[in-house]
Amino acid sequence: MSARYDAVLFDFDGVLADSEPLHHECWCEVLARFGLGLGWDDYAARCIGVSDKHMIQALCDIHGRPELFQPIWELYPFKKQIFRERVRERLLIPEDTRGLLADLAAGAHGAVQLAVVSSSGRAEVEPALEFAGVLGCFAATVFGEDVKQLKPDPEPYLLAASRLGVARPLVVEDSAAGIAAGRAAGFDVVRIPDAGSTAALVREALRTA
Repeated sequence: MSARYDAVLFDFDGVLADSEPLHHECWCEVLARFGLGLGWDDYAARCIGVSDKHMIQALCDIHGRPELFQPIWELYPFKKQIFRERVRERLLIPEDTRGLLADLAAGAHGAVQLAVVSSSGRAEVEPALEFAGVLGCFAATVFGEDVKQLKPDPEPYLLAASRLGVARPLVVEDSAAGIAAGRAAGFDVVRIPDAGSTAALVREALRTA
């Protein structure tokens, strides 16, 4: 039982869900319209954990095509649409993580509240949580449209803590921007190397707190 933390604040992409391959798939479909490809290594190094506009700028930089920023930006709603459609067909949240969320929500680790804090939009994240049967585990959510400043700014995590009314949350993150945001908010952070490791690492952090 954890007496040190009163909440756990989870990032979504790469922490709760193994969703980055699906994001990559959707971006590849967008770029194919311009005759461009996008290798996984480039995507992983340049496009994860940043804002939408910074991601598109990175895509243009990778290909040395700055003039494509506006045409790609205009297709961003299409990318979000195909992601929403496909996320409803794929169980992106691992079984171990679903079990962790159910245990935390039931009080298995004490009075710990849960929140999702993602730079992605509500329309992209909530369907995946609902499909996995875990949406009801979260007492609060913060999405990209809820804040003026995205990660690495601390605003998303400060807003989540405010909505929960907590002072000692544990942040669970995978990206450099997310880790920086959690630390800038003054909270402890658990770094997750991949979505398959989330349950074990969070349980360990709460057990040793």
